[in-house]
Amino acid sequence: MNRPKPKDMEAIAQTYSEHRRAILTLGGPLIASHLAQFAIHMTDTIMLGWYDVTALAAATIATTMYFVTFIMGAGFAFAVTPMVAAAAEEGDDVQVRRVTRMGLWLSIAYGLVFTVPMLLAEPILLAMGQDAQVAALAQDYLVIAGWQMVPALMVMTLKSYLAALEHTAIILWATIGTAVLNAGINYALIFGNLGAPELGIQGAAIASLIVTIATMVILFAYGLRTLPQYKLLQNVWKPDTEILARVFKLGWPIGLTSLAEGGLFSASAVMMGWIGPLDLAAHGIAIQLASLTFMVHIGFSQAATVRAGRALGRSDEISLRRGATMAIAMSACFAIATMAVFLLMPELLIKLFIDPAEPAKDTLLQIGVSLLAMAALFQVVDAAQVLALGLLRGVQDTTVPMIMATISYWIVGLPISYVLAFPLGMGGVGIWLGLVVGLTVAGILMMWRFWRQAVFINAA
Repeated sequence: MNRPKPKDMEAIAQTYSEHRRAILTLGGPLIASHLAQFAIHMTDTIMLGWYDVTALAAATIATTMYFVTFIMGAGFAFAVTPMVAAAAEEGDDVQVRRVTRMGLWLSIAYGLVFTVPMLLAEPILLAMGQDAQVAALAQDYLVIAGWQMVPALMVMTLKSYLAALEHTAIILWATIGTAVLNAGINYALIFGNLGAPELGIQGAAIASLIVTIATMVILFAYGLRTLPQYKLLQNVWKPDTEILARVFKLGWPIGLTSLAEGGLFSASAVMMGWIGPLDLAAHGIAIQLASLTFMVHIGFSQAATVRAGRALGRSDEISLRRGATMAIAMSACFAIATMAVFLLMPELLIKLFIDPAEPAKDTLLQIGVSLLAMAALFQVVDAAQVLALGLLRGVQDTTVPMIMATISYWIVGLPISYVLAFPLGMGGVGIWLGLVVGLTVAGILMMWRFWRQAVFINAA
C-alpha cells in the first residue's frame, strides 16, 4: 500500500475540530459504557451501605483485593487494543484474529491461576491486619465473586477487540442492560425482596457473577455475528507462539503499570482498615465517587489508544499529535468541572451512600467529606496520567511507563501516605494526600515521556 509522504501528511491531516468529533464518536460510547459498568459497583456500594456498614467495609476490602488482582491480568486485554487497531488500519484481518485469540488465551490462563487467592481471602486479609468480622464477610463475598475472574478478563479482551474496530455501541448497550440486571438481582438477594432469600453481601456477589457471565455471552455473540470476516473462533485452540509472545511483551508492562496504580489504592484501603471499620467504609464511599469521575477519563484514554494505534498503522505523526492534544484538553475540562463538584457539594454526595437511620451517620459524613476534598485535588493529575498512558499504549510504548508508575506510586506516593497518616498523625487525610502526591508525579512523568521522550511515528 502506498502511504502519503511526510510532507503530504499535513495537507490531509484532520483539523482539531475533526479530531474532537472523532474522539467523541469513538469515546462517547466507551465513556457511557464505563459509567454503566461502574454503576454496577456503585449499586453494590449503595445497597450494601443501606444494608449494613460492616458489610460495606467488607465489600470495600474484598473488591479492592479482587480489583488489584484483576487489573494486572487485564494488561493482556489492554494490549489487544493498539495491536488490533494497527492491524485493522493495515487491512490485515488475519492479524486481528491472531492477536485477539492470543489475548483471550493469556487472559484465561491468568484468570485460572489467580482465582485461587480469591477463594482464600480471609487468612490473607487477617494477615494484613484487617478486622476479623470484616475479613470473614469479605471471604463470604469473594468465595462467590472470585469465580468471575476468568469471564471478566475475557470480557475485557472482547471489549478491547471491539473498541479497536470502533464497534463501541454494543459495549455500551450490553453494559447498560447488565447494570439493570445487577440492580434487580441485588434488590432481591441482598435484602430478601421479591420472595428471594436475604443473603446480604453474598447476594451482591451472586449478582456480580451472573452479570459478568451475561456480558461475556453478549459480546461473544455480537462479535461472531456482526464481524464474521475476522472469524474469531477459527483455530481458537491452535497455539500461535509468535503473536502470544508479542501480546505478552506488550501486555505485561501494562498489567504491572495498572497494578502499580491499583495497588496504591488497595494499599490505601488496607491502611484505612488499620484505622477502623468506619474510616474504611468512608474511604469506600469516597473511592466510589472518585472512581466514577475516573471512568470518563478512562473512556477518553481508550479512545486515544485506538486513535494513536490507527495513526501508527498509517505512519501519521501529525494526526497523532493533534489527536493527543484534543483528547488531553477534553479530559482536562471534565477534570476541572468534577473538582468543583467535589469541593462545592461533598455532603450531598456522601449522603447518597448512607442510610439516614445509620447510628454512625455523622461520623461517616465527617470523614467522607474530608476525603472527598483530597479526591478533588488529584482530579487533573489523575486525568493527565491516564491520558498519557493511553497515548503511550497506542504507540506501543509500555515498559518505561511501567517504571515511571512504579516509582511514582510505590517509592513516592505510598511512603508519603504512611508517614503522613501514622507517624505524623494525620489519619485518613494523610493517606489520601500521599495518593495526591503519587498521582501528581505520575502525571508529570508520563506526559513528559509522551511529548519529549517517546519515539514517535516516522513515515516510511
